[in-house]
Amino acid sequence: MTILSSDRQRIEKLPLKFTGPYIDFIDDTMSAVQSDLKQTHDYLRRNQMKLAQGKREGIFTEYIFIHNGYEDRRNYANVRLRNHTEELMNIYFSKAKIKKK
Repeated sequence: MTILSSDRQRIEKLPLKFTGPYIDFIDDTMSAVQSDLKQTHDYLRRNQMKLAQGKREGIFTEYIFIHNGYEDRRNYANVRLRNHTEELMNIYFSKAKIKKK
């Protein structure tokens, strides 16, 4: 959501003839992401699970998973997180393209 929101603001400022279609495309994608995030949050709440971002240390980011009183801390490489974010954006963009047809 952060990346899409940032990109939307940048597109609004670009000297393009038609910014509307790009903004609509990003808005549709953001709507789909928000819907999926709501489902994920509902699932976590129902199953009494929590996910929190921990420390960022250099090239790693820590995530904390909490379930049934147990806490699991895992470090993920920022490069891997970035690549996975890009994969997810491609999936959501593909869905938005199909939806528009």
